[in-house]
Amino acid sequence: MSLPRQLWRAPAVRAALLQALAFPLMLSLVYLLARAGLPPPMVGVALLQGALAAALSWRCGLASWWRAIQLLFPLALLAAQSLHLPPLLFLLAFLFLLGLYWSTFRTQVPFYPSGPAVWDAVAQLLPSQRPARLIDIGSGLGGLVLELARRRPDCVFTGIELAPLPWLLSVLRARLGGSAARFVRGDYERLDFGNYDAVFAYLSPAAMAALWEKAAREMRPGTMLFSYEFNIAAQKPDRSIAATPGGPALYVWYF
Repeated sequence: MSLPRQLWRAPAVRAALLQALAFPLMLSLVYLLARAGLPPPMVGVALLQGALAAALSWRCGLASWWRAIQLLFPLALLAAQSLHLPPLLFLLAFLFLLGLYWSTFRTQVPFYPSGPAVWDAVAQLLPSQRPARLIDIGSGLGGLVLELARRRPDCVFTGIELAPLPWLLSVLRARLGGSAARFVRGDYERLDFGNYDAVFAYLSPAAMAALWEKAAREMRPGTMLFSYEFNIAAQKPDRSIAATPGGPALYVWYF
């Protein structure tokens, strides 16, 4: 798929375009209200802009959280302007969020950290009688990979992360701790899952269908796919484990 088409399909890009489309509609309504002797205050203008953008997002089929973001975004801009914050602060905040989330607007996979209970569940499911190669796709800060490398020095554990800031922190944690865990920066879609005995994913609902297609195409017999919290609608899991009481499940597929 070409880059322009990928950008067009990204919900964040569509949301930005809908905000832009709502702007002339908002100006027209404000003009009509002013002509009628009812000029709205700036808060009302921001609410009107957000409501129009949210309505357009609903009409175009964006997810419910995007409607909330669209509604609140103009109010957030107005509030930030009223605080008279220095421009450098906005630049630093933008760079930090860019480093943390990178291409989330395209992949629709935000930063989701797992926890020790999940790491323990995965460790218990790995084969105990032979070495294994596991990769964590979207490894974040590297907690799972570092913990498994500590427990199973006979195995090879790798994390791949697209966002530069979590990847850099993972590399530093591994080096400072003397860990054998490996971390690479890149897109897991370019990997060959056939090189691994287990693949761990904590992604998002939007990514699960493509993940299953890739796994079914590339993974070898005797390997495992883990997904924490997010199930795959097209394929019933072979196991479903409650890693934490009352928390999300860890889903397992055997190939």
